[in-house]
Amino acid sequence: MGDLLVGHETNDDAAVLRIYGDQAIAQTVDFFTPIVDDPFLFGAIAAANSISDIYAMGARPILGLAIATFPTDKLPLETLHEILRGGASKAAEAGFPIAGGHTIIDDVPKYGLVVTGTVAVDKLVRNSTGRAGDVLYLTKPIGNGVLVCAYRALSGKLLKTPPSLDDATKWMLMLNDKASEAMVRAGASAATDITGYGLVGHLLEMCAGANVGATISAAAVPVLDGAREYLKGGYASGGTKRNLEGFRPRVKSQVSECELTLMCDAQTSGGLLVAMPPERGAAFERAMAEGGLFYAKIGTLTDDRGVVTIVP
Repeated sequence: MGDLLVGHETNDDAAVLRIYGDQAIAQTVDFFTPIVDDPFLFGAIAAANSISDIYAMGARPILGLAIATFPTDKLPLETLHEILRGGASKAAEAGFPIAGGHTIIDDVPKYGLVVTGTVAVDKLVRNSTGRAGDVLYLTKPIGNGVLVCAYRALSGKLLKTPPSLDDATKWMLMLNDKASEAMVRAGASAATDITGYGLVGHLLEMCAGANVGATISAAAVPVLDGAREYLKGGYASGGTKRNLEGFRPRVKSQVSECELTLMCDAQTSGGLLVAMPPERGAAFERAMAEGGLFYAKIGTLTDDRGVVTIVP
């Protein structure tokens, strides 16, 4: 019988089970409703989002199962086929097959994956093992939640122009595989990926698990073009608003309400948040640069237990 190394106690990105010796499997599941109009792109983004949890653990994906709901009385089956095709294409890019799954009839389309990966136990990266003094890196810009919200609200309206989702879509489609390899090679203390709880929420999980705090500089956090402007116009999703109110008691904010909201923006298929010992930071930055990968140094872990401080 296997040895459960990671369960639900620290809100980590995947469960991890040692199967023999130093070999373990990591497993995760995620699915959601469409965030873009194109069904193929929706399937690919949802798959990238699901796979990201495996990369956040330092693992490699090897197998996927699809989960889908679909309103057969409202939409043509060709739409479902495109969603599934998009997901399969992203899994193929990541180097694994989608070998089956399950679909049910529902009023709203939903799609995602169960993903299984493998990892050597000594290469496992958790969200709960950071240390005060670690440097925090982010590997994708935030703000796609704001842009998607504004796009949905303004599409088809005559008086206001919706944002282009081209740049946001490019980032959401991007796998976190190379960034994961770089953090494992450099020796990361901890990592997670930024999804529905936003940067602040997932950082708070990292802090709670390791009994540390964090300070981030809002000016250092990369943000998608247009996100700040649309947020100032009032375009924030329900998830982002819930994040803001839920996390506010554990945040010391020295920035505007708009900037704090942006730090809580619910993301889809976001980047990795990596805690790196300061003496290994140069190696991580070098590995990222050599791979032509994006990264930003946004803050540090501190001794202020369970609290995230946001400075300008």
